[in-house]
Amino acid sequence: MALAPLRILTAAELRSLVPMVDAIDIVERAFIALSRGEAEVPLRTHLASGGGTALYMPARLAALGAMGIKAVSVFPGNAARGLPTIAALVLIQDAATGAPLGLLEGASLTALRTGAASGLATRLLSRPEAIICALFGTGAQARTQLEAVCAVREVTQVRVVGRDPVRAEAFATWARAEPWLRGATVLTARDTALAVRGADLIVTATTSPTPVVPSAEVAAGAHLNAVGAFTPQTREVEADLVARATVVVDSREAALAEAGDLLLAIAEGRFAAEGIHAEIGEVAAGDRPGRRSDAEITLFKSVGTAALDVAVGAEALRRAADQGIGVSVPVG
Repeated sequence: MALAPLRILTAAELRSLVPMVDAIDIVERAFIALSRGEAEVPLRTHLASGGGTALYMPARLAALGAMGIKAVSVFPGNAARGLPTIAALVLIQDAATGAPLGLLEGASLTALRTGAASGLATRLLSRPEAIICALFGTGAQARTQLEAVCAVREVTQVRVVGRDPVRAEAFATWARAEPWLRGATVLTARDTALAVRGADLIVTATTSPTPVVPSAEVAAGAHLNAVGAFTPQTREVEADLVARATVVVDSREAALAEAGDLLLAIAEGRFAAEGIHAEIGEVAAGDRPGRRSDAEITLFKSVGTAALDVAVGAEALRRAADQGIGVSVPVG
């Protein structure tokens, strides 16, 4: 008996099938499964090459009957070549048979699920009245980070911080045209202290190996989503800010293996592994409290988990099959 055809979805098809508001709910279910031990997610494999990193990330979610693997590369030098910094593909398989079900463009899926994770964290951890967002980064990840934050909070002002003023202004121009921004003011900021001062929401989605957030300017009650750094040697947030914050992670195991923001703070004696307050899935399930006071600084540190890629990818494939979207390719 031949295998069923493999369905291939493009980036545009993925986004049409899974809007951000839906992605946030999907990743919430995946995070709960992860925290309850109902998802199998081995630590990812890293391969260094040509000044960049390739990562291979498998996952299986029994509740969805799906498993898969993402191959993703992060090459910061690609910007100078006119190429995307992140490139990826995600293979979704049937967990019962191992049969390949679909292949999805992975950079857009990575951006969507990473944004959705921060959207969930913002919904669960930030103050409901949070309206001012400082955003570090101007790439594809920054776009979905901002979209997700705006999906769960009534943002009225966005302050964009980027290394390249031209790219920062281009990002701001793009954001102003997005309907989900709902007319919020978008500014570019070269002074990071001014960008962060008074911000309710702070998002870091950069490739910087060193801290980008001026921690002394982070006000009481702020919420941070730190998603850019994903190796033990890199961080976007200083140790003293980690020490001041209530730290919530996507996965304790992954964070303590890969999150330089936390590992470097631990090495400097400013933080301890036991200081991690919760996994976001524990907060979503009601097993651990989220924000406990208006003055609390909350920090969501995400290094990424393939459980989200499989969850969102599997749902996209189900919707694509129902709607006849994508290209089916015989493989057997």
